Amino acid sequence: EMVMLLEWWSGTDCTLYTDPESYHKYGKENAIVILNHNFEIDFLCGWNFCERFGVLGSSKVLAKKELSYMPIIGWMWYFLEIVFCKRKWEEDRKTVMQKLLNLRDYPENFWFLIHCEGTRFTEQKHQISMQVAEAKGLPKLKYHLLPRTKGFAVTVQCLRNVVSAVYDSTLNFRNNENPTLLGVLNGKKYHADLYAGRIPLEEVPEDEQECSNWLHKLYQEKDAFQEEYYRTGTYPAVPIVPPRQPWTLLNWLFWALLLLYPLFKLLINMINSGSSLTLASFAFVIVMASVGVRWMIGVTEINKGSTYGNNDNKQKQK
Repeated sequence: EMVMLLEWWSGTDCTLYTDPESYHKYGKENAIVILNHNFEIDFLCGWNFCERFGVLGSSKVLAKKELSYMPIIGWMWYFLEIVFCKRKWEEDRKTVMQKLLNLRDYPENFWFLIHCEGTRFTEQKHQISMQVAEAKGLPKLKYHLLPRTKGFAVTVQCLRNVVSAVYDSTLNFRNNENPTLLGVLNGKKYHADLYAGRIPLEEVPEDEQECSNWLHKLYQEKDAFQEEYYRTGTYPAVPIVPPRQPWTLLNWLFWALLLLYPLFKLLINMINSGSSLTLASFAFVIVMASVGVRWMIGVTEINKGSTYGNNDNKQKQK
């Protein structure tokens, strides 16, 4: 339903920049997808591309534990084998490894999406992250936070020989757009540009420290790549618009027809009953539902996001 809102309701344009040879492999192999974490709807754009390559139903993500408690969406993710973590590595390591090892037997092609920065980019978090970089003697980044390497290294370790490649992905929006989920719900159209570079998993070192160094180098390249996009407004790759699939719209129409008719009939019966108490109760339910939806939208807003990464005494890079 949420992908339908982006594709069909707001009509957001999504252009993929990639190597044409790699393009034909997308959706036909298991992959680890590294995505930058700068925008309120970057997760939604990630789902959109999963849908266009037929892996939305089998896409997985490493997400913070708090999201599992969200009504409906969080519960759905729990049953879809999404890997949740508390972002305390001493507690997470065993749980994350077990969840990842379970994916080795997954019967369909899947994409495992991971935000290696661990939290969404803000200026405050970036400043603290660069203080950590200076303290550890790491090159500073202009447009990213330092990647937290332990989670990525464990992901590679657990999925090696099952996953074929790492997709290095960078998402941006044209004309300095600042997309929001509320904007999507209001039907506002955005223009998303996503770069995806395919890296065979054999090129990622097996040793944890070497894997960590490899990821830091990748983020230095991503940073230079991001600067090039800001300068030129495009990526040095072939632009391709993956065909929009009708299934999200058909799915939404099916559930709308199935559910809205009895709800509309119930509303008519309540109005005809003339009971003030019944109408007041119905109005209360509608108001509470609206408040609940607005609260869930607030989870995606940057200014209401996690404080993870804001405290420099907690900046132990994962």
